[in-house]
Amino acid sequence: MAQSFEQALAGFHPTLPLAVGLSGGADSSALLLACAERWPGQVGAVHVHHGLQAAADVFAQHCEALCARLAVPLRVARVHAGAASGQSPEDAARIARYKVFDALALTGIDKLAIKSVAFAHHADDQAETLLLALSRGAGLPGLAAMPAHWQRAGVDWHRPLLRVPGRTVRDWLRARGECWVEDPSNADPRFTRNRIRAELLPALERCFPAFRDTFARSSAHAAQAQQLLTEVAEQDLAAVGTPPAIARLQQLSHARQANVLRHWLASVHHCRPSAAQLAELQRQIGACTTRGHGIEIKLGGGFVRRSNACLHWYNPAVLAP
Repeated sequence: MAQSFEQALAGFHPTLPLAVGLSGGADSSALLLACAERWPGQVGAVHVHHGLQAAADVFAQHCEALCARLAVPLRVARVHAGAASGQSPEDAARIARYKVFDALALTGIDKLAIKSVAFAHHADDQAETLLLALSRGAGLPGLAAMPAHWQRAGVDWHRPLLRVPGRTVRDWLRARGECWVEDPSNADPRFTRNRIRAELLPALERCFPAFRDTFARSSAHAAQAQQLLTEVAEQDLAAVGTPPAIARLQQLSHARQANVLRHWLASVHHCRPSAAQLAELQRQIGACTTRGHGIEIKLGGGFVRRSNACLHWYNPAVLAP
Protein backbone atom coordinates (compact mmCIF):
# COMPACT_ATOMS: atom_id res chain seq x y z
CA MET A 1 0.00 0.00 0.00
CA ALA A 2 1.03 3.61 -0.57
CA GLN A 3 2.70 5.30 2.36
CA SER A 4 2.76 8.82 3.69
CA PHE A 5 6.10 10.56 3.80
CA GLU A 6 6.15 10.25 7.59
CA GLN A 7 5.38 6.51 7.49
CA ALA A 8 8.21 5.88 5.03
CA LEU A 9 10.73 7.74 7.19
CA ALA A 10 9.52 6.02 10.37
CA GLY A 11 10.33 2.66 8.77
CA PHE A 12 13.75 3.76 7.53
CA HIS A 13 16.58 2.50 9.77
CA PRO A 14 19.92 2.91 7.98
CA THR A 15 23.30 2.21 9.49
CA LEU A 16 24.78 5.60 10.36
CA PRO A 17 26.47 7.80 9.25
CA LEU A 18 24.24 8.33 6.23
CA ALA A 19 24.81 10.17 2.93
CA VAL A 20 21.82 11.52 1.02
CA GLY A 21 22.00 12.00 -2.73
CA LEU A 22 20.96 15.64 -3.15
CA SER A 23 20.02 16.94 -6.58
CA GLY A 24 18.33 20.11 -5.31
CA GLY A 25 14.91 18.93 -6.47
CA ALA A 26 11.88 18.50 -4.25
CA ASP A 27 12.30 14.81 -3.51
CA SER A 28 15.94 14.81 -2.44
CA SER A 29 15.53 18.10 -0.56
CA ALA A 30 12.67 16.58 1.45
CA LEU A 31 14.64 13.43 2.20
CA LEU A 32 17.66 15.39 3.38
CA LEU A 33 15.55 17.66 5.60
CA ALA A 34 13.83 14.69 7.26
CA CYS A 35 17.04 12.71 7.76
CA ALA A 36 19.02 15.68 9.09
CA GLU A 37 16.31 16.36 11.66
CA ARG A 38 16.09 12.74 12.73
CA TRP A 39 19.84 12.07 12.95
CA PRO A 40 21.58 15.39 13.62
CA GLY A 41 25.33 15.25 13.11
CA GLN A 42 25.11 11.84 11.41
CA VAL A 43 23.97 12.89 7.93
CA GLY A 44 25.93 14.26 4.98
CA ALA A 45 24.90 15.13 1.43
CA VAL A 46 26.40 14.54 -1.99
CA HIS A 47 25.55 16.66 -5.01
CA VAL A 48 26.79 15.48 -8.41
CA HIS A 49 27.42 18.41 -10.74
CA HIS A 50 27.09 16.96 -14.24
CA GLY A 51 27.70 20.21 -16.06
CA LEU A 52 25.27 19.17 -18.78
CA GLN A 53 23.02 22.24 -18.68
CA ALA A 54 23.18 25.92 -17.86
CA ALA A 55 21.10 25.44 -14.69
CA ALA A 56 23.67 23.07 -13.15
CA ASP A 57 25.31 25.85 -11.14
CA VAL A 58 21.90 26.90 -9.77
CA PHE A 59 21.32 23.34 -8.51
CA ALA A 60 24.68 23.35 -6.73
CA GLN A 61 24.03 26.75 -5.16
CA HIS A 62 20.66 25.62 -3.81
CA CYS A 63 22.26 22.51 -2.31
CA GLU A 64 25.02 24.56 -0.70
CA ALA A 65 22.50 26.98 0.84
CA LEU A 66 20.26 24.19 2.13
CA CYS A 67 23.13 22.24 3.67
CA ALA A 68 24.59 25.35 5.27
CA ARG A 69 21.22 26.08 6.88
CA LEU A 70 20.91 22.50 8.15
CA ALA A 71 24.56 22.31 9.26
CA VAL A 72 24.97 19.24 7.03
CA PRO A 73 28.36 18.61 5.39
CA LEU A 74 28.10 18.64 1.61
CA ARG A 75 30.33 17.24 -1.07
CA VAL A 76 29.87 18.72 -4.56
CA ALA A 77 31.39 16.32 -7.07
CA ARG A 78 31.95 17.66 -10.59
CA VAL A 79 31.93 14.88 -13.17
CA HIS A 80 32.23 14.52 -16.91
CA ALA A 81 29.07 12.73 -17.99
CA GLY A 82 29.41 12.86 -21.76
CA ALA A 83 27.82 9.86 -23.46
CA ALA A 84 30.01 7.40 -25.35
CA SER A 85 29.05 6.11 -28.78
CA GLY A 86 25.82 4.13 -28.51
CA GLN A 87 25.19 5.27 -24.93
CA SER A 88 22.27 7.44 -23.83
CA PRO A 89 22.95 10.67 -21.90
CA GLU A 90 20.87 9.30 -19.02
CA ASP A 91 23.00 6.14 -18.75
CA ALA A 92 26.23 8.16 -18.90
CA ALA A 93 25.02 10.47 -16.13
CA ARG A 94 23.87 7.52 -13.99
CA ILE A 95 27.23 5.75 -14.30
CA ALA A 96 29.09 8.96 -13.41
CA ARG A 97 26.88 9.41 -10.33
CA TYR A 98 27.45 5.89 -9.07
CA LYS A 99 31.21 6.27 -9.38
CA VAL A 100 30.99 9.25 -7.04
CA PHE A 101 28.86 7.38 -4.50
CA ASP A 102 30.97 4.23 -4.72
CA ALA A 103 33.93 6.26 -3.47
CA LEU A 104 32.12 7.28 -0.27
CA ALA A 105 33.08 4.09 1.55
CA LEU A 106 36.72 5.12 1.20
CA THR A 107 36.56 8.90 1.39
CA GLY A 108 33.56 9.71 3.58
CA ILE A 109 32.19 13.25 3.82
CA ASP A 110 34.25 15.55 6.00
CA LYS A 111 34.60 13.55 9.24
CA LEU A 112 31.67 11.23 8.53
CA ALA A 113 32.68 7.64 7.69
CA ILE A 114 29.69 6.86 5.49
CA LYS A 115 27.99 3.49 6.05
CA SER A 116 24.74 4.06 4.13
CA VAL A 117 23.52 6.04 1.12
CA ALA A 118 19.91 7.07 0.48
CA PHE A 119 18.22 8.23 -2.71
CA ALA A 120 14.82 9.91 -2.93
CA HIS A 121 13.23 7.89 -5.74
CA HIS A 122 9.50 7.59 -5.04
CA ALA A 123 6.51 5.55 -6.23
CA ASP A 124 6.06 7.54 -9.43
CA ASP A 125 9.72 7.01 -10.32
CA GLN A 126 9.27 3.29 -9.74
CA ALA A 127 6.22 3.16 -12.01
CA GLU A 128 8.07 5.09 -14.72
CA THR A 129 11.00 2.68 -14.48
CA LEU A 130 8.72 -0.33 -14.92
CA LEU A 131 6.92 1.24 -17.89
CA LEU A 132 10.25 2.06 -19.53
CA ALA A 133 11.36 -1.54 -19.04
CA LEU A 134 8.13 -2.82 -20.59
CA SER A 135 8.50 -0.48 -23.56
CA ARG A 136 11.97 -1.91 -24.23
CA GLY A 137 10.96 -5.55 -23.94
CA ALA A 138 13.08 -6.01 -20.82
CA GLY A 139 13.50 -9.27 -18.98
CA LEU A 140 13.06 -9.89 -15.26
CA PRO A 141 15.93 -7.62 -14.13
CA GLY A 142 14.28 -4.67 -15.87
CA LEU A 143 10.77 -5.56 -14.72
CA ALA A 144 12.03 -5.77 -11.13
CA ALA A 145 12.61 -1.99 -11.45
CA MET A 146 14.49 -0.32 -8.59
CA PRO A 147 15.33 -2.19 -5.37
CA ALA A 148 14.55 -0.57 -2.04
CA HIS A 149 17.79 -1.85 -0.49
CA TRP A 150 21.04 -3.39 -1.71
CA GLN A 151 24.73 -3.52 -0.85
CA ARG A 152 27.60 -2.32 -3.01
CA ALA A 153 31.19 -1.17 -2.50
CA GLY A 154 31.00 -1.81 1.25
CA VAL A 155 27.97 0.44 1.72
CA ASP A 156 24.23 -0.13 2.29
CA TRP A 157 22.11 1.64 -0.32
CA HIS A 158 18.49 2.64 0.30
CA ARG A 159 15.46 4.07 -1.47
CA PRO A 160 13.13 4.66 1.48
CA LEU A 161 10.43 6.55 -0.48
CA LEU A 162 9.56 3.93 -3.13
CA ARG A 163 6.03 3.54 -1.73
CA VAL A 164 5.37 7.28 -1.42
CA PRO A 165 3.64 9.07 -4.35
CA GLY A 166 5.60 12.00 -5.75
CA ARG A 167 2.90 14.55 -4.97
CA THR A 168 2.91 13.41 -1.33
CA VAL A 169 6.61 14.25 -1.04
CA ARG A 170 6.02 17.70 -2.51
CA ASP A 171 3.02 18.31 -0.26
CA TRP A 172 5.19 17.54 2.78
CA LEU A 173 7.80 20.01 1.59
CA ARG A 174 5.26 22.75 0.82
CA ALA A 175 3.67 22.32 4.27
CA ARG A 176 7.04 23.22 5.76
CA GLY A 177 7.42 26.29 3.57
CA GLU A 178 10.47 24.87 1.85
CA CYS A 179 11.53 25.56 -1.72
CA TRP A 180 13.42 23.51 -4.27
CA VAL A 181 14.89 23.78 -7.76
CA GLU A 182 13.01 22.43 -10.78
CA ASP A 183 15.21 20.77 -13.36
CA PRO A 184 14.13 22.24 -16.73
CA SER A 185 15.05 19.01 -18.50
CA ASN A 186 12.20 17.27 -16.64
CA ALA A 187 9.74 19.06 -18.94
CA ASP A 188 11.56 18.16 -22.16
CA PRO A 189 9.24 15.87 -24.19
CA ARG A 190 12.20 14.45 -26.11
CA PHE A 191 12.88 12.19 -23.12
CA THR A 192 10.65 9.12 -22.92
CA ARG A 193 10.52 9.22 -19.12
CA ASN A 194 9.14 12.77 -19.24
CA ARG A 195 6.40 11.77 -21.69
CA ILE A 196 5.47 8.88 -19.40
CA ARG A 197 5.29 11.26 -16.44
CA ALA A 198 3.28 13.94 -18.22
CA GLU A 199 0.92 11.82 -20.32
CA LEU A 200 0.82 8.19 -19.25
CA LEU A 201 0.80 8.37 -15.44
CA PRO A 202 -2.22 10.74 -15.32
CA ALA A 203 -4.12 8.41 -17.68
CA LEU A 204 -3.22 5.39 -15.55
CA GLU A 205 -4.41 7.18 -12.43
CA ARG A 206 -7.79 7.85 -14.05
CA CYS A 207 -8.21 4.22 -15.13
CA PHE A 208 -6.39 2.41 -12.31
CA PRO A 209 -6.12 4.66 -9.22
CA ALA A 210 -4.06 2.05 -7.33
CA PHE A 211 -1.57 1.49 -10.16
CA ARG A 212 1.43 2.51 -8.05
CA ASP A 213 0.72 -0.27 -5.57
CA THR A 214 -0.12 -2.92 -8.18
CA PHE A 215 2.93 -2.04 -10.28
CA ALA A 216 5.11 -2.27 -7.18
CA ARG A 217 3.74 -5.76 -6.44
CA SER A 218 4.48 -6.87 -9.99
CA SER A 219 8.04 -5.57 -9.72
CA ALA A 220 8.46 -7.37 -6.40
CA HIS A 221 7.32 -10.63 -8.01
CA ALA A 222 9.79 -10.11 -10.87
CA ALA A 223 12.60 -9.40 -8.39
CA GLN A 224 11.83 -12.60 -6.47
CA ALA A 225 11.74 -14.64 -9.68
CA GLN A 226 15.05 -13.14 -10.78
CA GLN A 227 16.61 -14.06 -7.44
CA LEU A 228 15.58 -17.68 -8.00
CA LEU A 229 17.00 -17.63 -11.54
CA THR A 230 20.27 -16.25 -10.20
CA GLU A 231 20.49 -19.06 -7.64
CA VAL A 232 19.89 -21.67 -10.39
CA ALA A 233 22.46 -19.95 -12.63
CA GLU A 234 25.09 -20.04 -9.87
CA GLN A 235 24.53 -23.78 -9.43
CA ASP A 236 24.64 -24.41 -13.19
CA LEU A 237 27.78 -22.30 -13.64
CA ALA A 238 29.51 -24.36 -10.96
CA ALA A 239 28.52 -27.47 -12.94
CA VAL A 240 29.53 -26.28 -16.45
CA GLY A 241 32.68 -24.55 -15.21
CA THR A 242 34.33 -21.18 -15.73
CA PRO A 243 34.97 -20.89 -18.62
CA PRO A 244 31.90 -22.97 -19.56
CA ALA A 245 32.44 -26.37 -21.16
CA ILE A 246 30.44 -26.63 -24.37
CA ALA A 247 29.47 -30.29 -23.85
CA ARG A 248 28.08 -29.49 -20.39
CA LEU A 249 26.16 -26.50 -21.72
CA GLN A 250 24.57 -28.74 -24.33
CA GLN A 251 23.17 -30.97 -21.58
CA LEU A 252 21.08 -28.12 -20.17
CA SER A 253 17.60 -27.18 -21.32
CA HIS A 254 17.39 -24.19 -23.65
CA ALA A 255 16.08 -21.95 -20.86
CA ARG A 256 18.70 -22.99 -18.29
CA GLN A 257 21.44 -22.67 -20.89
CA ALA A 258 20.37 -19.10 -21.66
CA ASN A 259 20.14 -18.33 -17.94
CA VAL A 260 23.63 -19.60 -17.11
CA LEU A 261 25.17 -17.90 -20.16
CA ARG A 262 23.68 -14.56 -19.13
CA HIS A 263 24.95 -15.07 -15.59
CA TRP A 264 28.45 -16.04 -16.74
CA LEU A 265 28.75 -13.08 -19.08
CA ALA A 266 27.37 -10.58 -16.56
CA SER A 267 29.07 -11.79 -13.39
CA VAL A 268 32.48 -12.65 -14.84
CA HIS A 269 32.83 -10.28 -17.79
CA HIS A 270 30.29 -7.47 -17.08
CA CYS A 271 28.82 -8.18 -20.51
CA ARG A 272 25.08 -8.01 -21.19
CA PRO A 273 24.25 -9.41 -24.64
CA SER A 274 21.12 -8.55 -26.56
CA ALA A 275 18.42 -11.19 -26.96
CA ALA A 276 19.41 -11.67 -30.60
CA GLN A 277 23.10 -12.12 -29.72
CA LEU A 278 22.32 -14.67 -27.03
CA ALA A 279 19.99 -16.59 -29.33
CA GLU A 280 22.70 -16.80 -31.99
CA LEU A 281 25.25 -17.97 -29.42
CA GLN A 282 22.88 -20.73 -28.32
CA ARG A 283 22.30 -21.74 -31.95
CA GLN A 284 26.05 -22.05 -32.46
CA ILE A 285 26.46 -24.04 -29.24
CA GLY A 286 23.76 -26.45 -30.39
CA ALA A 287 25.47 -26.89 -33.78
CA CYS A 288 28.89 -27.49 -32.23
CA THR A 289 29.17 -31.28 -32.65
CA THR A 290 32.72 -31.77 -33.97
CA ARG A 291 36.18 -30.83 -32.72
CA GLY A 292 36.76 -28.55 -35.66
CA HIS A 293 33.52 -26.60 -35.30
CA GLY A 294 34.38 -23.01 -34.49
CA ILE A 295 32.35 -20.49 -32.51
CA GLU A 296 32.92 -16.76 -32.69
CA ILE A 297 30.20 -14.20 -32.09
CA LYS A 298 30.13 -10.59 -30.97
CA LEU A 299 28.46 -10.09 -27.59
CA GLY A 300 28.31 -6.71 -25.89
CA GLY A 301 31.70 -5.02 -26.10
CA GLY A 302 33.58 -8.20 -26.91
CA PHE A 303 33.41 -11.64 -28.49
CA VAL A 304 32.71 -15.20 -27.43
CA ARG A 305 35.02 -17.73 -29.07
CA ARG A 306 35.47 -21.47 -28.79
CA SER A 307 38.86 -22.46 -27.43
CA ASN A 308 39.35 -26.23 -27.21
CA ALA A 309 36.29 -27.57 -25.36
CA CYS A 310 35.24 -24.30 -23.70
CA LEU A 311 33.78 -20.88 -24.44
CA HIS A 312 35.87 -17.77 -23.77
CA TRP A 313 34.78 -14.16 -23.82
CA TYR A 314 37.38 -11.58 -24.78
CA ASN A 315 37.72 -7.96 -25.74
CA PRO A 316 40.17 -7.72 -28.65
CA ALA A 317 41.08 -4.18 -27.63
CA VAL A 318 42.32 -5.49 -24.27
CA LEU A 319 43.40 -9.11 -24.41
CA ALA A 320 42.63 -12.15 -26.53
CA PRO A 321 42.64 -15.62 -24.97
